[in-house]
Amino acid sequence: MLAIATASLLLASSAFAQSTTSFPEGVVATGTMGTTNPPEPTLGTAINQTSYARLLSVNSIDDWCIFAPPESQVIADSETYEVAWCSQARNDARVIPDGTITGVSLLKTDMYVQIMGYGDLTKINIPAGDWGGELDPHGAYGSGNPIGGNVTTNMTIDGETINVAEWMLYVSYEQFCFRACTWANSTYSAAAMCWHELDEMGCEFVMPGNYNFNGTFETCEADVAYPPGWYVEGVTDGTTSFSSFAQYWTGVVNGVTYTNGDLVTPSTVQSTPSSSNCQTVPTISNGIALASLGVSGAATATGSAATATGTATKSGSSGSSGSTTAESSSSSNAAVPGARVFQAGLSEGITLLSMISAIAAIAIFH
Repeated sequence: MLAIATASLLLASSAFAQSTTSFPEGVVATGTMGTTNPPEPTLGTAINQTSYARLLSVNSIDDWCIFAPPESQVIADSETYEVAWCSQARNDARVIPDGTITGVSLLKTDMYVQIMGYGDLTKINIPAGDWGGELDPHGAYGSGNPIGGNVTTNMTIDGETINVAEWMLYVSYEQFCFRACTWANSTYSAAAMCWHELDEMGCEFVMPGNYNFNGTFETCEADVAYPPGWYVEGVTDGTTSFSSFAQYWTGVVNGVTYTNGDLVTPSTVQSTPSSSNCQTVPTISNGIALASLGVSGAATATGSAATATGTATKSGSSGSSGSTTAESSSSSNAAVPGARVFQAGLSEGITLLSMISAIAAIAIFH
């Protein structure tokens, strides 16, 4: 088990009485901006629906971005070269057409900002029926999915815009959830809070919250969730013990088949954090008439069929700003059969919260 001194998930306000350069280690990315990206996040850039920029920003209910394919193709096959799609004209990225998004919930917490959304994401090149996949700054070989993908946010302790080292995005043809980790402490690192190796478990497991918001556009304050896959086992003499869940998967290295993870899926998360002080707006819109500019929202290339099964191969990438702290490779995601990332109906054959996985988590998280 993990033995960790008891600490509140909610940081005291005094913990934030620091200079803007005092972010904990592992929060601010130390790599370089991807070669397809502008040197810094910029609002009001030119409309370019064929852009290959890969810089996401998450700043407000109507100013955020996600990754999606450059042409119609399932996420499983395009994860290394997804491109940025933004709700506003920014970052030299593609613009999400008005009417695409039907509901958004933006949560600001003391340790991360989290945005969840519903909509018709076929308008940004995700084929109908594609359950999608998980994107993060690590990738299988430590350099990110997509290659050169970067994330910034100004939803930090003092409103300073930072390049985020740890983030994760789940996206399908009808839903997405996205977390950027903005703080850490001695118990919960940014890497733990944005733990990216539970891609088959779905949004509600990995990024728990109130998902009953479709049709609503809200910004809320929220409590902090436990790190994905962490469970409280008990408290002894002021020390909290955790077990951790590891997703089951198999692979082949140099002709040798290996397995990793637990065999039984937990039925639920440790807890679902509450939200408060929610502010709503009727809708979000960028007001950009793409058709009048002679462009459409999504590309018209044929791409892959929505029913593609994908493969279990791993893909890597290169120097994005959040790619320098990778410690391990992630499992294959997206359209692998059973990997329905937005169904919290937990996939079959995943494992017990075992002592072995808990011990392994010590090396991973600390």
